[in-house]
Amino acid sequence: MKHEPLTPGVDTRDHLVVIGNGMAGCRAVEELLARDPHRYRVTIFGAEPHVNYNRIMLSPVLAGEKTFEQIVINDADWYAQNAIELVSGDPVVAIDRAARTVTARSGWVTGYDRLLIATGSDPFIIPVPGKDLPGVIGFRDMKDVDHMLAAAERGGDAVVIGGGLLGLEAAHGLSLRGMKVTVLHIMPTLMERQLDEAAGWLLKSALEARGQTILTGADTAEIVGSEHVEGVRLKDGTLIPASLVVMAVGIRPSVALARDAGLAVGRGIQVDDHMVTSDPAILAVGECVEHDGNVYGLVAPLWDMCRALADGLTDAHTGYRGSVTSTKLKVAGLDVFSAGDFSGGDGAEDIVLRDASRGIYKRVVVKDDRIVGAVLYGDTADGNWYFDLLKKGESVADIRDLLIFGQAFASGGAQADPKSAVAALSDDAEICGCNGVTKGKVLACIDGGAHSLDAVRSGCKASASCGSCTGIVETLLALRLGGEVEAGPKTMCKCTSFGHDDVRREIVAQDMRSIPEVMQKLHWSTPDGCSSCRPALNYYLLCALPGVYTDDQQSRFVNERLHANIQKDGTYSVVPRMWGGLTNPRELRAIADVVEKYDAPMVKVTGGQRLDIFGIKREDLPAVWADLNAAGMVSGHAYGKSLRTVKTCVGSEWCRFGTQDSTGLGVKVERMTWGSWMPHKFKIAVSGCPRNCAEATIKDFGVVCVDSGYELSVGGNGGIKVRATDFLCKVATEEEAMHYCAAFIQLYREEARYLERTAPWIERVGVDYVRSRIVDDAAGRDALAERFLFSQQFMQDDPWAARVAGADREQHAPMATFTPKQEVLA
Repeated sequence: MKHEPLTPGVDTRDHLVVIGNGMAGCRAVEELLARDPHRYRVTIFGAEPHVNYNRIMLSPVLAGEKTFEQIVINDADWYAQNAIELVSGDPVVAIDRAARTVTARSGWVTGYDRLLIATGSDPFIIPVPGKDLPGVIGFRDMKDVDHMLAAAERGGDAVVIGGGLLGLEAAHGLSLRGMKVTVLHIMPTLMERQLDEAAGWLLKSALEARGQTILTGADTAEIVGSEHVEGVRLKDGTLIPASLVVMAVGIRPSVALARDAGLAVGRGIQVDDHMVTSDPAILAVGECVEHDGNVYGLVAPLWDMCRALADGLTDAHTGYRGSVTSTKLKVAGLDVFSAGDFSGGDGAEDIVLRDASRGIYKRVVVKDDRIVGAVLYGDTADGNWYFDLLKKGESVADIRDLLIFGQAFASGGAQADPKSAVAALSDDAEICGCNGVTKGKVLACIDGGAHSLDAVRSGCKASASCGSCTGIVETLLALRLGGEVEAGPKTMCKCTSFGHDDVRREIVAQDMRSIPEVMQKLHWSTPDGCSSCRPALNYYLLCALPGVYTDDQQSRFVNERLHANIQKDGTYSVVPRMWGGLTNPRELRAIADVVEKYDAPMVKVTGGQRLDIFGIKREDLPAVWADLNAAGMVSGHAYGKSLRTVKTCVGSEWCRFGTQDSTGLGVKVERMTWGSWMPHKFKIAVSGCPRNCAEATIKDFGVVCVDSGYELSVGGNGGIKVRATDFLCKVATEEEAMHYCAAFIQLYREEARYLERTAPWIERVGVDYVRSRIVDDAAGRDALAERFLFSQQFMQDDPWAARVAGADREQHAPMATFTPKQEVLA
């Protein structure tokens, strides 16, 4: 089947066909368009059924930190706006150099004037028995991620073979998804190409502390299983169970297509300085190429190649001269950096700094008064500076004794002004390693109108991937714009530069387990935080680590510390829980006795169908709770960022209009949800018919019973700004209503920001998003509900009963009484 141009007889431009819709191929086209957007008619063939996405960010997708849409580099609009024909999911299988055509797997044939091969690399699968079993996969594309996500949903054990960057990221993501992960690495040091022994040990220790099993010096003998993988056996006889095996032992340039076409191939497709192959009409770029005997697997050299290629295609030949590489990465949230040759050897001198308490390791290798290599772990802020000195070959003799302490210290005056350290970097210094963005490009982007961090990320992609260069980009913004930098996302408080979403993500990603650990690892600017961030951090940890994290009482507001609402006169009000608004004579007698015994001046029926006892002294609270506990009553949590009440009407049991047992359902829902801590207060109502006597349509979660089932709605509230609920869906049974309720609560608990009610949260994320997670995604809904019910195992302990038993009794001790001492006169 011969493919003709989209507009036959009209477009007479040379036809550039690109084989490979990945990062290198599309970056080459971007560079070409930037130089001469009308020079070529462009067709891109891709093996995957996707637009171009950032493969570096597959790990955050696996870990649940990003979605596929968030890692797309060139969306469908980009292809359309640049008149690029994209043929996705149909890889090229043959090149006819004589006819200057390519043939796709579908049989589609198209001609070319210039051909660009950007086929990337293939994962190396170690040739051991069992390598072809179902459940054995690589880690190179979205299909692999989808396989891993499906395996994680089923749970069980996973083995990752390979302790390089990809392997460790795969292990991290699977671990976050709940799998028990073992990493097997044949070398004695993790990431041995980037890290030396000391840094590798620190990394291994940190990953083991997060629950992963790391086996170095582990040589795989076979993969065990009959119809599906069941385990991995090592050469020493050790058998490690596994329902999933991820091969991440390395990559090889993808050269089969070029070899079959008769192009010169060594380790990769051989190219000259202009990225031209042995056929002048065919170019190659990216991980598939070999230049001057070298192949590259990092993005920075690939971007250099793309620039040289685009220059050649537009008759502005500059040439590629090879790359000196550096690696600045976050491995499972841990900062690492390496550059150059750190193997040491004759004439090389090691300069080492260790800070065990901070988990920092720095090593700079110097030879003939010039930096030849560097390894940083834990603190990588000076990585760009060391790399700049390495590339330029500048003498460091004058700063030799201060070199290890970093640029600010070594350059003297820079310590007083940290911005000068960034200002001193040359324009060709690399700022963003993920996307190959130099300081000059960032400044050009700012000069072009990008006056905020988000605008820079959109404009030149600096800081748009792992985020480790965010601080440098922000400094460049400040240097260029001064006070005209536009504000970015709101931070949690003045103590940190992170927003709520960032903190929540990093708590999970780094497996943080205490407030001090969060403050240390996320560089809080204050020693103990403040009244804004401490309660938020306490909640985020409580939500992320049910049954593991111990609630920090000092980080709670006074009402939550004392399990009662403080009033304007300093006394407290007490609201016992009444399931679904029901009560009985025993409970009413107990309330009446408490009112009389403790001289409560007022008892009031609340809008949530509860009785509120006012005027209780702080020191009397435990005794009041004891009397109410004796009648079977527990805390109503009327004071907390938690489930407050489930309001009901009498429903079909008594009301002639009632369609379902709304009271019974309300009681069941309240017994399921009470005790759960939330970002803010949370109210539920169940109405027995569309007359809606329980006001379900202004609650955080509302149920309206109808003849055919239960209508569920979310995101309502009364108060200053009244908001009616958004319709979620209709279900047929009580069990489904409770299941959807549990899933919605957990979604809100996991994704809303502290002190954000459901109404503003839904207005921020959109009700369609909530429906997509709760209604459309059955498996996701089940997982959310399961996580909620799991966390409730640790939440449904009555705090009143614990205080009655003596817990935190100091909270209720009366203030000391000071009596002036009578002066004794002589």
